[in-house]
Amino acid sequence: MVIGRIGRTHGLRGEVTIESLTDKPELRFQIGKQLQTDPSDRGPLLIETSRENNGIVLLSFAGKQDRSAAESLRGTKLLAEIEITKPDRGSNEFHISQIVGIKATKLNGELIGVVVDVLDHPAHDTLVVKTSSGEILIPFVTKHVPTINFDTSELIIDNFEGIL
Repeated sequence: MVIGRIGRTHGLRGEVTIESLTDKPELRFQIGKQLQTDPSDRGPLLIETSRENNGIVLLSFAGKQDRSAAESLRGTKLLAEIEITKPDRGSNEFHISQIVGIKATKLNGELIGVVVDVLDHPAHDTLVVKTSSGEILIPFVTKHVPTINFDTSELIIDNFEGIL
């Protein structure tokens, strides 16, 4: 799972900015953690320092203590193994990979299509649902997706003006 992307260097001692792609950066970017990389020949990388500066995660890695070495990592994706468990009944916490591939149905049970992607937008996530006539985008908010049933692998779409 991609948990971050290395950005520009910060200072002269090998720190780099991280575009965090995880909801738990304090756990994923701890000192002493070893991360796999994409491309794989740039890693694995061992986190030597980790801190936050004005809301930006800054990391340095063992063996990359100068600006030049750190700059060579720019654009590298940071990977971590993440155990994905079945969500608890009634829980609003799940992994996006558990949504992709499940059926989208109307309130009356009629099949709309299958979720093929989830887009991360600033205001809210958006479901990409493949239908028989193409793809549609549905705001992934409780108002329009009131129910997700992982037992039956479906989510219910509240049919509203302009979407379906």
